[in-house]
Amino acid sequence: MRLWRKKPRLRQNDQFQIVLYVLLTLLAVFMLLPLIYIFNHALKPYNELFIYPPRIFAQHVTLQNFVELFIVSSSSAVPVTRYVFNSVITTGMIVFAVTIISALCAYPLSKHQFPGRKLLFAVILLSLMFAPETVAIPRYLVAANLGIMNTYWGHLLPNLAAPVSVFLMRQFIDQVPNELMEAAKMDGAGEVTIFLRVVIPMIMPAVATVAILTFQGAWGNVETSRLFMQDEAMKTFPFFLSTLTNGLANNVARQGAAAAAAVILFLPNFIIFLFFQRKVVATMAHSGIK
Repeated sequence: MRLWRKKPRLRQNDQFQIVLYVLLTLLAVFMLLPLIYIFNHALKPYNELFIYPPRIFAQHVTLQNFVELFIVSSSSAVPVTRYVFNSVITTGMIVFAVTIISALCAYPLSKHQFPGRKLLFAVILLSLMFAPETVAIPRYLVAANLGIMNTYWGHLLPNLAAPVSVFLMRQFIDQVPNELMEAAKMDGAGEVTIFLRVVIPMIMPAVATVAILTFQGAWGNVETSRLFMQDEAMKTFPFFLSTLTNGLANNVARQGAAAAAAVILFLPNFIIFLFFQRKVVATMAHSGIK
């Protein structure tokens, strides 16, 4: 009798799982539509870019938009390679600096007892409430007084404060066993050795997540180029993309080049996320568990 009663439950569970898998598959296909659209949009000729109703897939695939982007960039005062170079340099600097600084900030907040520790962490969380627009003027004044306008420091320093990165790192470091650190101290390891050889290897998912999130923010950032860079040669590729269609007599010109540039800007984020998506999921799953 017990076996006879369990079979219907198993069948019901199997049917529920099948329905769940179908719904999740449909949801995944739906979420892929923007990615498919952005790639197809860059391969559409002009007569398909403005067709109504818009179509997701290109009927006549062409690379003319990328050719147009090359022509537009070659005729500008600053070559597009300079914008790309600035983006690569500044993004690499920001990712490295933010990852290191966030880990160095999160480690004492998590594993050391000092006066004002909770207050300091509360202030860091409180800074999440401020929108970037509300601190734009103070940041500009600080950058001007420091003399970092039209330098790579102007791209780097305003982006070093990353409260989200500190929060993720701290929540992950909380899970590192104190016994393991005490054992390292008994073996003669100092704070630097414990941080580099014990803590960092155990929080690599959080490090990878912070690096990805920082890369996405820095690669698409145009604020520093607009506020702190008056020299055109010091501006980044996202800023160049934002100016492709500005100041034109109509809204049709250079739309193909803008679509091609959007794909070029999107590809690094997409590729990096594909390689490190498991680290992101692992970090999000453990960031709230103490």
